[in-house]
Amino acid sequence: MRIVLDANVLIAAVAGRGLCEALFELCLEKHHLFISQKLLDEVYRNLARKIRLPEAVALDFCTLLRNNAEMMTPAAVDPAMCRDPDDLYLLGLCVSANAEFLVTGDRDLIESGWRGSTKIVTPRQFWEQCSQR
Repeated sequence: MRIVLDANVLIAAVAGRGLCEALFELCLEKHHLFISQKLLDEVYRNLARKIRLPEAVALDFCTLLRNNAEMMTPAAVDPAMCRDPDDLYLLGLCVSANAEFLVTGDRDLIESGWRGSTKIVTPRQFWEQCSQR
């Protein structure tokens, strides 16, 4: 499947053991991941500054992402599609990637009323979806 993982899911995959880590590993092994430069920048910034991981660890994770996901330029989307304008690039990335799923913990995105072809789901919902296949 064609998947976009939000920064919050990627950060949780690094910062703690659990569902997001397992989901990230599953996506690396069995699915096609898509990223953008803005997504990489957000992940790096949050790992290094908010989570306070050593910069080398944050950089290594971003390199892993860059090497195992396809880099795309997000398409322009209608600003009315999301309450948080900072999240518009994720919807644009989904459009550019023709992603089947956007996996996020962000309620603004989940409740956005997005009418595109990408399903916006929580990590738990995505995990359950994969378990049914």
